[in-house]
Amino acid sequence: MNSERLKSLAISDSGFIFDPSSGNTYNTNATGLKIINYLKEKKDINEIFDLFMEQYDVSSEEVEFDINDFIENLKNYHMVTNS
Repeated sequence: MNSERLKSLAISDSGFIFDPSSGNTYNTNATGLKIINYLKEKKDINEIFDLFMEQYDVSSEEVEFDINDFIENLKNYHMVTNS
């Protein structure tokens, strides 16, 4: 997954995201911020899954769904790509 575009985003600790290339703004929660930061650190989906399983007391199905759903949203907003 190519997450290089995430590096150009201005992201606040409160979850406000500004994309300077498009002028668009977004909001996310603390979980979304963690996923974005892990992607910026070049962690793959499996690594992120493992980290969330260590940090939270939730089912693996819930973690997998939430991570995949959030990444699909990032793809829809062209913040990450498959290549």
